[in-house]
Amino acid sequence: MTTMCGRYSLSINKKMLEGHFNAKLLESFKPRFNAAPSQNLPVVTNLDPKQIQFFQWGLVPFWAKDEMIGSKLINARSETLLEKPSFRDSTRKRRCLIPADGFYEWKRSGKTKTPFRIHLKDESVYSMAGLWDSWEISDDHYLNSFTIITTEANEKVGEIHDRMPVILSKDAEKAWISNDLGQDDIESLLMPYPAEEMDYYTVSTELNRVENDFPELAIPSGHEKPGQSLPLFQ
Repeated sequence: MTTMCGRYSLSINKKMLEGHFNAKLLESFKPRFNAAPSQNLPVVTNLDPKQIQFFQWGLVPFWAKDEMIGSKLINARSETLLEKPSFRDSTRKRRCLIPADGFYEWKRSGKTKTPFRIHLKDESVYSMAGLWDSWEISDDHYLNSFTIITTEANEKVGEIHDRMPVILSKDAEKAWISNDLGQDDIESLLMPYPAEEMDYYTVSTELNRVENDFPELAIPSGHEKPGQSLPLFQ
């Protein structure tokens, strides 16, 4: 299997997003049902935890020769963060929270790949652990980007895929973007989320198209109706 978490959802409104982090979002925001690499998406960084900012998904390290490397760095394995040059410096100095309320994985059966939405049982918003960096495009112009940290799948997610994003509890969110975090503390936070608190269901294969981004993508397959949306999305 691959090691990637490559799509996720964030189907709440701006007020709910600000309330979760007790932070301000100074730009417009709309719910996302098919967030994908290369898109600009909300993050909260250790540098400015009281502001929700939009960074590009796909890490471009400050030392990179060009920004194309970002397409290869959408995920970072928790087990090797402090070994890989692409992630080592950011792990120590530039950590971030990536808000979501579900992520997607595909389960292969023969030649068929079925998409699943994986979520917390209470459908609440959570943060995925991430790293960020700032790459200089030209004088005083920078590209801010992020990557999602993955870990071994818990027993529930393991029924679909062998990896999952690092999901942080509310207390762990604060710790992750603390500037006093040591190496042992970092490692202790990068654990699989409890399996008993998670669930999943199949979704429409329309999710496969990156350009699709509408509420029905996050609804269990077979239950979609034109114009339908769940209370969660309102």
